[in-house]
Amino acid sequence: MAGVALFLSIQNAQAESVHGIAMYGDPALPPDFVSLPYANPDAPKGGRVVFGNTGGFDSLNPFVQKGTDPWQLRFWSYESLMGRSWDEPFSLYGLLAESVETPEDRSWVEFTLREEARFSDGSPVTVDDVIWSYETLGTKGHLRYRGLWSQIDRIEQTGPRSVRITFSEEDRELAMIAGLRPILNKAQWEGKDFANAPLQEIPIGTGPYVVTDYEPSRFVTLKRNPDYWGKDVPFRRGTMNFDELRIEFYGDETVLFEAFKAGELTAVREFNAEKWETQYDFPAVRRGDVVKTEIPHGKPSGMTGFVMNTRQPPFDDWRVREALLFAFNFEYINDTITGSAQSRITSFFSGSDLAMQPGPADSKVRSLLEPYAEHLLPGALDGYELPQGDGSARNRKNLRVAADLLAEAGWSVTDGVLRNADGDPFEFSILIRQGDTDMQTVIEIYARALERLGIKVTTEKVDNAQYAGRVAELDFAMTPFRRELSLSPGNEQRLYWGSEGAATPGTRNLMGMASPAADAMIDAILAAESREDFVAATRALDRVLTTGRYVIPIWSFDVGRIAHAKQLKYPERLPIYGDGPQYMPDVWWYED
Repeated sequence: MAGVALFLSIQNAQAESVHGIAMYGDPALPPDFVSLPYANPDAPKGGRVVFGNTGGFDSLNPFVQKGTDPWQLRFWSYESLMGRSWDEPFSLYGLLAESVETPEDRSWVEFTLREEARFSDGSPVTVDDVIWSYETLGTKGHLRYRGLWSQIDRIEQTGPRSVRITFSEEDRELAMIAGLRPILNKAQWEGKDFANAPLQEIPIGTGPYVVTDYEPSRFVTLKRNPDYWGKDVPFRRGTMNFDELRIEFYGDETVLFEAFKAGELTAVREFNAEKWETQYDFPAVRRGDVVKTEIPHGKPSGMTGFVMNTRQPPFDDWRVREALLFAFNFEYINDTITGSAQSRITSFFSGSDLAMQPGPADSKVRSLLEPYAEHLLPGALDGYELPQGDGSARNRKNLRVAADLLAEAGWSVTDGVLRNADGDPFEFSILIRQGDTDMQTVIEIYARALERLGIKVTTEKVDNAQYAGRVAELDFAMTPFRRELSLSPGNEQRLYWGSEGAATPGTRNLMGMASPAADAMIDAILAAESREDFVAATRALDRVLTTGRYVIPIWSFDVGRIAHAKQLKYPERLPIYGDGPQYMPDVWWYED
């Protein structure tokens, strides 16, 4: 007993109650920080901002698998125990929690709630709410919340306002992830079915904004809670400054853009560089009533492109995937769509220090990958680059390479149609959302190239709800794909690329990859105790992902482009993550 007591005293001595934690080292901001460095603590409150979404919605609960909800809700109306600074790779500061405590090995984490923390209905946030939220989201919530629950050994109240979470496995990031789970009101859901609640049952949150009006698939209005509990919390100071946020829904991007030009919307994000240069010269811009703002960032490119579903043939053959990469005439397509103004994504972490380096793997990366050499595809160890076309419309050289790869995979042309040994034609469809005009143009150019190889491609256009359902059920052959990646990749990589659950409906592993090498590299990322080991493991993972030929990459988004009413202002200091769902409108304000 004395030995156990001594051990526990040592463990507790290693932990210290602090205002924030970082993945490596200490957070940058001191305990007495006034506000986030990219927020204006003196920003005025007021104003109304109208945004536009395409498609519609049939749910206002962003925490369940069922239905389609406006994606902005979980950022505006709900909060977690800790909040993330977007000016650091991965640091968290107290939000609902006033302090956090965790030992050196991060085998557990303990949060102490702020006494003043309140839900929007005025009821206090309790430890009981916290425990219920973790369990409910972990067992009945959206798939993105369930992984953490399986890694929790126990969660228990340790004081009037304190809760401790003990983990069942070694993973330094779990203490960080635990701090980012949304906290919901337990009392609201007593006797109700959380996972299948009707549209009108909107979860009660602690965030600054509450839904005050809505019409399904038409609009949602949120207003700032005048009694919001956290307005003086340092993490919140200078943020959430608008009185009203409204989301209008449109059939497609073209209609949405016309609405913005007509003054019906206050701000839009533009992802096409050529359109930014050529179509934003309408009268309101020339008068100065609409301002074009560019927000640079230092985060990885992530991956944008067309993902292939390897659960079904012929995409289960890497040679076929490689052939489709060679047939994709990026240089010509990029010139057509963006005027060659946007560079190509070269790997999943390109544009950052975490990206795979050119040529053969260095010794540290190689030592991580070599035990899994039998599972790696060509180029993972010796070096790999995406196919590069000559810029012409025909792209003959690359199409010849594609034809050779397809022949090697058992496909041959008969009467102009590419067929396998059984005589089955090579044909597939690309699933897209209605109104996705840029992707439709890309597909049309791509389809013409594939037709020259004897491949027939069709496009399936569906509305947002159908699209979400089809993708969740893994009912697609190829579809547009976007996966944003951070400077601190961690457990979310298992959701994106991990073997476990790759065939489960609702998975975020859309390509269906099941790679022992990728699983091991993710484990190495999570086990890294130094920056050097972390970078090597991430570069190794990048090699596995890129050489897997799962996605046909398109252009990167190395700068955020926001067109907005001149009354919208933002601080001069920009975060390293640049623009994102928690930058605008979070730290912007309205000023006449």
